[in-house]
Amino acid sequence: MQIRPLIQALLLAATLASGTQAAAGPIVTINKVWSTNHGSTGLNTGVTSEIAAFDAASNTIWVAGVVGVDVLNASNGSLVQHIDTTAFGSVNSVAIKNGVAAFAIESSTRSNPGTVRFYDTATRANTGSVVVGALPDMLTFTPDGSRLLVANEGTPDTYGARIGLTVPRNYDAPANDPVGSVSIIDMNTRTVLATPGFNGVAQSGNNIRSNTGMDFEPEYIAVNAAGTKAFVGLQEANAMAVLDLTNNTFEKVVGLGAKDFSQPGNTIDPLNNGTVAFANHVAKGLYMPDGMAAYQAGGNTFLVMANEGDFREDDGDRSSASSNGIGTTGDLANLRVSNTDSSPGDLFSAGARSFSIRDADGVLVYDSGDILDKAAFAAGIYDDGRSRDKGVEPEGVALIEIGGRTLAFIGLERTLESAIAIFDITDPLNVSYLDLIVGGDGDGVLEAGEDLSPEGLLAYSFGGQHYLAVAHEVSNTTTLYRLAAVPEPATYALLGLGLAGLAFTRQRKFIQN
Repeated sequence: MQIRPLIQALLLAATLASGTQAAAGPIVTINKVWSTNHGSTGLNTGVTSEIAAFDAASNTIWVAGVVGVDVLNASNGSLVQHIDTTAFGSVNSVAIKNGVAAFAIESSTRSNPGTVRFYDTATRANTGSVVVGALPDMLTFTPDGSRLLVANEGTPDTYGARIGLTVPRNYDAPANDPVGSVSIIDMNTRTVLATPGFNGVAQSGNNIRSNTGMDFEPEYIAVNAAGTKAFVGLQEANAMAVLDLTNNTFEKVVGLGAKDFSQPGNTIDPLNNGTVAFANHVAKGLYMPDGMAAYQAGGNTFLVMANEGDFREDDGDRSSASSNGIGTTGDLANLRVSNTDSSPGDLFSAGARSFSIRDADGVLVYDSGDILDKAAFAAGIYDDGRSRDKGVEPEGVALIEIGGRTLAFIGLERTLESAIAIFDITDPLNVSYLDLIVGGDGDGVLEAGEDLSPEGLLAYSFGGQHYLAVAHEVSNTTTLYRLAAVPEPATYALLGLGLAGLAFTRQRKFIQN
């Protein structure tokens, strides 16, 4: 495991080119508490570490992954109990509030309605279930715990066929596409209050993908502090929906637009040829966020989005930019693009290789530009094999307040070793990059005991301490870090500026290799 101390973090910030700000505080010290491998002796449960939730009453971390949920002792990572869900289907997510753990479980025939199963976090006994929409992929409680919101993704098993040979391309509707929706569950009665969908909902914004052979598929949900509005990510459609929780209906669907990779600070490396070269290119990236989180700043709600990017599950809506009908040559020839949006000279790739902050109407107020790709490269863990696709693929988001400052943790799914980027987002208009947590030794080679591919991030406070739990899908590990504030960050910032030349030397070494 490689966790840079403060001075090195500031040096890394100095190496990043356009758009990067030096750390301004709060700086945190980061200590690894434990790491658990779910496939190891004594934990051979078959669980794939994907999504984690914390229960303060029992000091346990519940980790969901396909066949069930592993309940871990948060003090040392030991297994408390494995809860097998295979009799009901595949578990996709877990959320905990007020002593209740809720599991989102897709049916064994995933186009059929799924279920949410409830468990008492003290006894770990099942206390009931509720039928929801098809393929419940994520769920979250409102802040007061009175309601549970379930993102029913409703992915079809077989997609609609391509219509004609035109560019951009269009696809027919599939024969069986379960409707995407959100189930709103009343936790007092354990009943579904409403299941709002998207028919007739007003649309605004830009670059909504609606010709892909599937309908809107809810991916992630974030709720405002008052519990009056929910923000639903529609990843493949490059949109978000605003759900009014006072009347349980969708207000609008907002297209998230596209990021211009030809602009300063938005460089990409589109070649996976063994040489990493970040540069501006005439192409755009559809934001297509996966993980989302809401927070308050200046009395307003803001949304933090990890702009992973995603195509149809069968990849039928993607092509190389050089393919028939698009015909791109040169450095962008192999760039994977959306063939429902791209045409000759007008390329749209999936994902923005960044994280963004938007206001409650979906208006972009901050984007991290090329910071994430460059941070991974400077740390020696950039995966050049992903260059033509989506770069480091930011996927998970977790927020926590330490010392009156709001920190954002962004999980990078496609790096050679696990990577979590840390930003100070207290002021959404003045964001600072702080550091990169690398879940290995930083040599770019995955070895025993190292983490890879963070899927779910969980930040929480307990017993006067602050923690970050990371569920890693590929290494099948869950790792817990302790976070602590460091006083007088300005002192360290001055040290970092004084040593910036060393960082430049280090970056040159990476380029030569």
